[in-house]
Amino acid sequence: MIYTVTFNPSLDYIVSVKDFKTGRVNRTSTEIMFPGGKGINVSIVLKNLGYDSIALGFTAGFTGEEIIKQLRHSGVKNDFITVDDGLSRINVKIRSDEESEINGQGPVITGGNIEILYEKLELLKAGDILVLAGSIPDVMPQSIYMDIMKHLENKDIRIVVDATKALLLNVIPHHPFLVKPNNHELGEMFGVTITDKKDVISYAGKLKDMGAENVLISMAGKGAVLLSADGHIYEAEAPKGKVVNSVGAGDSMVAGFISGYLATGDYKEAFKYGLCTGSASAFSEKLAEKEDVERLMKVSQVNVIM
Repeated sequence: MIYTVTFNPSLDYIVSVKDFKTGRVNRTSTEIMFPGGKGINVSIVLKNLGYDSIALGFTAGFTGEEIIKQLRHSGVKNDFITVDDGLSRINVKIRSDEESEINGQGPVITGGNIEILYEKLELLKAGDILVLAGSIPDVMPQSIYMDIMKHLENKDIRIVVDATKALLLNVIPHHPFLVKPNNHELGEMFGVTITDKKDVISYAGKLKDMGAENVLISMAGKGAVLLSADGHIYEAEAPKGKVVNSVGAGDSMVAGFISGYLATGDYKEAFKYGLCTGSASAFSEKLAEKEDVERLMKVSQVNVIM
């Protein structure tokens, strides 16, 4: 089974406003609301690609109930922990001449809530996949990803981590199955600016030397690079298409990689499927659907560097 963890899920409320102005009443021209959070996005895309998962994390209040309701409507299984203090956040995204965002804080998560999460993680079995994705709320220990990996290190679970800076660097020595920073996040970890694939390969190699099994680096319109567990390096250009909404594209790449690997056991195919899934989400208002991914698979090419 695949499990995803989203510590601070949200309802994403996306509105389009013509000529948005502060300090006055603005009217929306379109409105969309859907459950958000990196782990949740991974679970939704996995379902779209034909793979079940169980979404874990914390929810609170009527907004938390709506997140669960919408996930059930999408066919995504979940086992969220309901917390008592606060509300699951609403993130407002305003599309106008410029894009603006207002992100909520989320509920208060206690030590007791975290203990319940560990109890649920204890049920994972050898061969399961666990996806840890996104930022950590301020009310939680910032070492939580590393703590979870330490807790599960003898259970033969393949752990995927999609995080940034110290959150990611701290888990690398514990041998995650896959990490997926983008090129900007990779540069931040090493205090450099990375714009080309030669530098991506160099610094991704450092993460691999530190302990990551597979290192997948997304580069938006420039494509992606994979340093795989079997010692190969793959690169690919991004499929051509019009970017409609880049939110969730990186999470979709993670879901696509997992799907491709489970289907074939081949890192090259997993890489290609991940790239096409991320692009399919970027080219759509919603997250990637299988038919769109399959269409891009037919026109995409992966190059073997080593």
